[in-house]
Amino acid sequence: MSKSLVIVESPTKTRTLKKYLGPDFDVAATIGHIKDLPAKELGISIEEGFKPTYDIIHGKEKVVRALKKAAANRQDIYLASDPDREGEAIAWHTAEVLKKKGRRFHRVLFHELTENAIRTAMASPQDLDPNKFESQQARRILDRLVGYQISPVLWKKVKRGLSAGRVQSVAVRIICEREREIQAFKPEEYWSITATLEGEVPPPFSAKLAKKDGKKFRIPDQKIADAVLADLNRADFIVEKVVKRTQHRKPLAPFTTSKLQQEAIRKLGFSARKTMTVAQQLYEGLDIGPGEPVGLITYMRTDSTRIAQEAVDEARRLIHEQFGPAYVPPRPNAFRNKKKVQDAHEAIRPTSVFRHPKDLDHYLSKDQSALYDLIWKRFVACQMKPAVFDQTSITIAAGPYALQASGSVMRFAGFMALYISSNEDTNGASPGKQALPPLTEGMPLQCHKLDPKQHFTQPPPRFSEASLVKELEENGIGRPSTYATILSTIREKGYVQLEKGYFKPTELGLIVNDLLIKGFPDIVNVDFTARLEDSLDNIEEGKMDSKTVLERFYRAFKKNLDRAEQHMESVKGEGLSVGLECPKCHRPLKVKIGKNGPFLACSGYPSCTFTQNYTRDEKGRIVPTPTQQDIDSGQTCDKCGSPMVQKQGPFGPFLACSAYPSCKNTRSLNGTAAPEPTGVKCPETGCTGELVRRRTKRGKPFYGCSRYPSCTFAIWDKPVDRSCPKCGASFLVVRTSKKQGTVLKCLQKSCMFREALPDDEDSVT
Repeated sequence: MSKSLVIVESPTKTRTLKKYLGPDFDVAATIGHIKDLPAKELGISIEEGFKPTYDIIHGKEKVVRALKKAAANRQDIYLASDPDREGEAIAWHTAEVLKKKGRRFHRVLFHELTENAIRTAMASPQDLDPNKFESQQARRILDRLVGYQISPVLWKKVKRGLSAGRVQSVAVRIICEREREIQAFKPEEYWSITATLEGEVPPPFSAKLAKKDGKKFRIPDQKIADAVLADLNRADFIVEKVVKRTQHRKPLAPFTTSKLQQEAIRKLGFSARKTMTVAQQLYEGLDIGPGEPVGLITYMRTDSTRIAQEAVDEARRLIHEQFGPAYVPPRPNAFRNKKKVQDAHEAIRPTSVFRHPKDLDHYLSKDQSALYDLIWKRFVACQMKPAVFDQTSITIAAGPYALQASGSVMRFAGFMALYISSNEDTNGASPGKQALPPLTEGMPLQCHKLDPKQHFTQPPPRFSEASLVKELEENGIGRPSTYATILSTIREKGYVQLEKGYFKPTELGLIVNDLLIKGFPDIVNVDFTARLEDSLDNIEEGKMDSKTVLERFYRAFKKNLDRAEQHMESVKGEGLSVGLECPKCHRPLKVKIGKNGPFLACSGYPSCTFTQNYTRDEKGRIVPTPTQQDIDSGQTCDKCGSPMVQKQGPFGPFLACSAYPSCKNTRSLNGTAAPEPTGVKCPETGCTGELVRRRTKRGKPFYGCSRYPSCTFAIWDKPVDRSCPKCGASFLVVRTSKKQGTVLKCLQKSCMFREALPDDEDSVT
């Protein structure tokens, strides 16, 4: 009897599977997708009902040959790519490549890589799922239509190299709209008054002014604050009401993908992409002893809070053993899924709670250990009893005014003995820290101090990675597998930047966002995008036909596309009006975009060649920066001999020929420009630096160690904070060539990993 072949996505999984499958099975890996739409053309026949054309991804020919060789004359092939839409597409494409008369294909879904789960899945294989494949294919087609047909419009109207994405552009819009909310915000003054009071026995406590004549009371300015203080100084303070109650604070549900990303960002300082990379490693299997590779967590792409009964039973047993019977609820805690949740997978949990984080520290990296600890604690805590607090609320009368004080004391720690979530993700009120003395209604109080404070209302905050993931999830934008890529893509495209951990749109991002809203209102509409995500879910569930969804989308999209090609404002041509006039000829100034970024230019060009850089003030208004174009640098142009003048670009100062536009020669003065961080650690042994973007003296970008000159490591290709799935190298690079297109590549000479990047990275998982 010949061996059967099991095909997975990642080479890392092969060791784990070989251990448990035994000698009757061989295991091979596709190393991600092996087929995709062609890199240099649309690849979709709209006239034939949006029929796609797939090619073997460049660089994957060797992988396909290896798969065919491994398949040889085997009759049974088990397709065990990841249990999601992307994995289903990989399974279908693998079956197409290996199709042979008499050969049988079986779909196997590994939700966790443990011996029991692997044997159970292999014993009950399924058929390939046409609905799930159609859903993935429809998403890929939508992304290609948007990416390949809007991007050329942006190249024509704004700048070559720009791109639009079906989901990424909505994320940029959300960030831009929040920025404009901040710019439009007008702070309002208000005052608070806090009294320090004492009863018959210590300790003293604080109470805040809350009401006047039984109604909520707001103090708008110092004049009214002074009048209230005068009233309170004459008033008697008496306890009016004491309310004591018991508060039960329930544990949170186990992690879904988005909640794991949010918590890892806040608690561990991971990026969303780093969280998913480390989680993938924990899922695929790690050595936790001699010859013992095992998956430590369940599949990490899920929006369900469902838990298998055996996992619940195991958690309750551990809680009983480690914390005692008082911490075990009489019935298991259950968590209701939100609407529209795909319940194919469980929540993210440890494959066995008896693999305690401390016992695995020796085998895991620092990042793996930290993330596993977070997942383990959240899951175990979800099956523990609630925390119990004794909470007291006091109302104090002072003439016509009412002050309020509250305090709470933990009576039983419950789940909080193990796990407390970050502040943004709490469930119920946080316990107060103030200790209150024994107080009874009618008791007089002594006022030691009245403390008035001036405040101003604050604008809404910018989005952090965590809060943006939460916003996308709550609005139904994207799906668990796409959040990390969305956040990375919008930064890599130059539309937003992270400042002190918060997203801020760049000038380019604001310009492109405004043009897309006018030209493609549906594409960047939050509700429209969410409804489209629902349609993709319905295709997967067999409730909708993919062709109907695509036709309905493209009908409106094509009208907008045709209109935008004709009528979208051209930053390259006329420029964008800003309501400013040229200081030389008094004609309108327009915003244009050059190779050094956006700038102001006179609409009277070529008769007037005035240009000027600009910034935006806190209200978003354009503020011209002092021009340096008339400052002679003392150097001459090496092309035409004209004087070179100094200008300022996004990468620092540079020299430009004064004979522009007849001579467009420029020269970098980038020595004073701040290097741009990439978030990728320098690979040199013992080096604590990170790779930063710099420029050569001739202006060519490269990436070198931030510890230069003590470390001279440098590369030309852009590094990406994503470990190699084949050899485990700490980062990959983006490389673009005419022959290969844009690919993710490993720099290790002995490693052949290469992955084509699609036109819209929203679809990359």
